[in-house]
Amino acid sequence: VLVPAIARPNPNGGYELIAGHRRHRASELAEKETMPVIVRDLDDDAATIIMVDSNLQREELLPSERAFAYKMKLEAMKRQAGRPSKENVSQLGTQKRSDQILAEQVGQSRNQIQRYIRLTELIPPLLDMVDEKKIAFNPAYELSFLKPEEQQMLIETMDYEQATPSLSQAQRMKKFSQDGKLTEDVMLAIMSEEKKDDLDKVTLTGDT
Repeated sequence: VLVPAIARPNPNGGYELIAGHRRHRASELAEKETMPVIVRDLDDDAATIIMVDSNLQREELLPSERAFAYKMKLEAMKRQAGRPSKENVSQLGTQKRSDQILAEQVGQSRNQIQRYIRLTELIPPLLDMVDEKKIAFNPAYELSFLKPEEQQMLIETMDYEQATPSLSQAQRMKKFSQDGKLTEDVMLAIMSEEKKDDLDKVTLTGDT
C-alpha cells in the first residue's frame, strides 16, 4: 500500500474507513496484518467528499457511479459552504460557486456535471442500460426528464420494439411528457419510427 487509507474515529469504538476499501481488501487477500492509515476527525460532509474523491480517481467508472458521486459531493460541498440567512440571489451564488469548484476539480464543465447528476433521476433498469452502453449518454439525459411511470412504460415499449430510443426520439418523448401528452400510444408511435441515426443534424466549424 503506497498511499495510506483514510479513517475517522467511530464514536462506538474503533474506526470507520473513509477511503481505501479496495486497499483494505487487497491487504486482506495478501494476508497482511496491518496497513498504513491516516486517522482524521471528519464530519459527515468532509468524509463524503474524501470518499467521493477517492472513488473518482478510479480509471473505469460507470456513468451511474460518476452521476451519484458528483451528486453526493456537490450536496456535501453546498452544506459546507453554508446557507445564507436570507433566501435571495446570494443562495444561487453559493450554489454556482460549489458547481464551479467541483467542475474545476474534476476537469468537467458545470453543464456536464449537471447532466451527469440528472442521470440519477432515471429508474434503476434504465440507468443499468446506460452503464451497459445500451442507451447512449445524450438520450439518457433527455429520458431522465420523464416521470418514473413513463420511464417504466418506456422499458416495456423498448422490449416490445426491441429497440432503444435515439436522441431525437428521446427529445420528442421529453416534450410530450412536459406537455402532459405522453401516452402509451404516443410512445409506441415514436419508438416504432424508422431511425435516421440522428444524422439529419450536421455541425460545421466556422472555417468549414
